[in-house]
Amino acid sequence: MKKFEERLSRLEELSNSIRNTDIPLEDALTMFEEGIKLAKSLEKDIDKIEGKIQILMNQPTEENEKPELELFSQEDLK
Repeated sequence: MKKFEERLSRLEELSNSIRNTDIPLEDALTMFEEGIKLAKSLEKDIDKIEGKIQILMNQPTEENEKPELELFSQEDLK
């Protein structure tokens, strides 16, 4: 699998190519299909990264401290 940056760059290339009105419809459709696949794979990677960030952000900083599992602490709600 290509690196994230390579896939994102390819998606941008496809997007720019599809905007070109000189390409045949069949080619545009093929590019669109490839773009959709790339977009979905990039979205999955972003979801994984966001999950890892959430885990890291909620890790206790001290041994006895519990991770915060709620979106807002009780103090924020007052």
